[in-house]
Amino acid sequence: MSLLYPPPVGPHGSADRLSTFTDTVFAHLQRADQRRWGHAYLQGLLTVPGKKTVRRLAAASTASPTAFQSLQQFVNSSPWEWEPVRDELARWSDARLSPRAWTVSTTVAAKRGDHSCGVHRRFVPHLGQHVNGQMSVGLFMSDGTTAVPVDWRLHLPERWMHPHLRRRARIPGDARSLPPWADALEMADRLRRCHGLTPAPLVADMSGARPTADLACALLRQRNEFVIAVPPALPVMAIDPSATGLAELPSSDGRRTLMLSPSASSVLHARSALRHGQRAGRGLTCLARLPVPTAGAWRHGVLRLFTDPHQPERIWLTNMVRRRLSELRLLTEHLVPTTACVRELEEDFGLLDFEGRSYPGWHHFMTLMSAAHAYRRLAGTPLRSGRALRGVPA
Repeated sequence: MSLLYPPPVGPHGSADRLSTFTDTVFAHLQRADQRRWGHAYLQGLLTVPGKKTVRRLAAASTASPTAFQSLQQFVNSSPWEWEPVRDELARWSDARLSPRAWTVSTTVAAKRGDHSCGVHRRFVPHLGQHVNGQMSVGLFMSDGTTAVPVDWRLHLPERWMHPHLRRRARIPGDARSLPPWADALEMADRLRRCHGLTPAPLVADMSGARPTADLACALLRQRNEFVIAVPPALPVMAIDPSATGLAELPSSDGRRTLMLSPSASSVLHARSALRHGQRAGRGLTCLARLPVPTAGAWRHGVLRLFTDPHQPERIWLTNMVRRRLSELRLLTEHLVPTTACVRELEEDFGLLDFEGRSYPGWHHFMTLMSAAHAYRRLAGTPLRSGRALRGVPA
């Protein structure tokens, strides 16, 4: 168990609390049997050690010989909507966690064959090899110590848009093949519009994504606060040309324009050199702009590039230019409990064990797994002051 987390809340001895929780997050389900199987699935995820197969989870909830088929149908075939459950889960978690950031992380679950929805072959950097599997993009709430997942997207490569694969995996017509950054943007925008929630800055490591500038520009358009790690080669322009030694050239209309800086990394280091170096331990920082991808012009929004003295190779970009650098660097640390949360989901909550092949089945499972994790982490946490008065159930 990760030391980043407090001791887990034990599910046994708190049956009434778990029932109240499932009644809250599954409140929109019309059928009593769906709510009952939702409770059973969560109970299994919380109590069954080792691999979380549907058969093992069913055996933990009842001795009925038909429980396995019923639980499997609830996850893979039952037509319940997962988005309302995630909305309730987000409100329930927000009322207890006091999140200071919304964070993004990805994970890859290895799969045999190519029948599971979204499965494809991709290179996984932390494994150093190509893996055949499903890529998930998750959105988390973090208070700096604990992180809980509240929304997910299954990355769908372009080949999964083929009609026969869509039919086979029951992929709905509005599901699209998007880059991971666009999935993250959609989830953040949806959570921002969720009733009863106060938006938090989005923190993500997009240093391996292409093109990162698209995400930053989209966040600017939506007026989301953000701190994202970007590739060193990201094209930017320092707002103060003298800070980077950029030359002025005449444009076609006779006005003066700036030569584009080759990268975020060069801008930061040129700024440092102009200032004759910064004191050890302070890191680098400067104000900058991004190009608008469609127009080739420079967006007027003022952004800040900065580095952490403890990780000088990682470059961060933010639109919170009036925040202290110490505050911005604290926000980047929210990715630490998020990474620990993903590891715990993989090891203790069955993230790598799901055997279903359909698109709805995957979303059902990810929703149930997220609810079980949030309950384990937050069920013993008191409501924040005033939240119960705004209609957030205990």
